[in-house]
Amino acid sequence: MASTQSVAFSLAADGAEDRTVVVADHQTMGRGRRGHDWVDAPGESLLVSIVVRPRLPQALLPAVGLMTAVVVADALAALTDLAPRLKWPNDVLVRRRKVAGILVESRTTPTPVLVVGVGVNLNQTSLPPSLGGRATSVRLETGRSVDRDAALVAVVAGFDEWRGRLERHGFAPVRERWLALADTVGRQVTVDGLAGVAVGLDADGALLVEDGGAVRRVTAGEITESEVGDAPRR
Repeated sequence: MASTQSVAFSLAADGAEDRTVVVADHQTMGRGRRGHDWVDAPGESLLVSIVVRPRLPQALLPAVGLMTAVVVADALAALTDLAPRLKWPNDVLVRRRKVAGILVESRTTPTPVLVVGVGVNLNQTSLPPSLGGRATSVRLETGRSVDRDAALVAVVAGFDEWRGRLERHGFAPVRERWLALADTVGRQVTVDGLAGVAVGLDADGALLVEDGGAVRRVTAGEITESEVGDAPRR
């Protein structure tokens, strides 16, 4: 399959129902956030896209990516003895290396639709040198393989649960759980020319960065981090 995202959008255009799930054994044109490629080997990753016909206010749609990161982190913690952490906005880390990524894309015609893509490195025993030690897999971290079907069930069930929570209660519960899992908060970050300490998550999911005594909002971007002392969470 070229891309679960592309297939999901094609199905949605043909009238696929909300919560249609597309799964691939391998992608030849997988993609991540901000135009990055998603590299995988056959049978070693969980590669899934979920069609979402949103029942949320427009202002809450950016929360879906943050919510999905929480879902994946909690699913991996339930399936393994790992304790995943989150890098803003929605990378899932183990020992500060990326184990999973989320891509949320939207289309507005003929009716609004989101496709939520999840890629999890499960059973790789090695990763491409081009990743430069920035990524890992569940198997590399635990020495054990993970059943992809079990991972799929855990992710989809968690997605349903958290989506319902988001629709009923708004962003606050997602924000609380995201902050509990956050690796970014308390670190020196640089994003789009802004450098400072990440101190929290705003009510709409924007990253709060303290820069020279002022707290600034970051709504999008690719961040780099370095560890600093603990900072207050907001």
